[in-house]
Amino acid sequence: MAAAVASSPSPSPAERRGIPAAPFVEDVQVFLEKTASDASSALVSLQDRLQQYKVAEMKLLAQRRDLQAKIPDIKKCLDIVEALLSKKSSGEEPMTVDFELAEGIYSQARVDDGDSVCLWLGANVMLEYSYDEALLLLKKNLENANSSLEAIIEDLKFIRDQVTVTEVTIARVYNWDVHNRRKSKQQKDDP
Repeated sequence: MAAAVASSPSPSPAERRGIPAAPFVEDVQVFLEKTASDASSALVSLQDRLQQYKVAEMKLLAQRRDLQAKIPDIKKCLDIVEALLSKKSSGEEPMTVDFELAEGIYSQARVDDGDSVCLWLGANVMLEYSYDEALLLLKKNLENANSSLEAIIEDLKFIRDQVTVTEVTIARVYNWDVHNRRKSKQQKDDP
């Protein structure tokens, strides 16, 4: 007989950032013996694991959505600081810009020559930075956001693989249980 838990064709890590990998069950009988459970308790356990994967996936999707909204804002701020820096170095006259006061309400402002900008850091906190410091901070924030987004995308791929493996395992255990019940019923009916 084959082993109870075998690796999938391409080896996968045992876990990724705290998310455990789902074992691929090749032989249901050996799997049930190894876990010392019957089919119904194994199905309950597998359903719980599947639900945990779904919850983790929902959290990662929310994080991805937040980062995807944050990255364009960081790029926009970076572009503005670069424009202010180039305007300062070229010695052009002050620029007039439209800015949003509230949703849908805009006003015009004249941006005079200056040496600093104020950046929102979050939680209603704003700090003043020199142009160079602001550029460094925004570039670092953009780099961190992009690397976080890449990690979240990889985590989502990992979770989707684990969901698929768990769903296949649930189907295999269920089908094995149905087959064994029919077999035992047939044996009882045939004297």
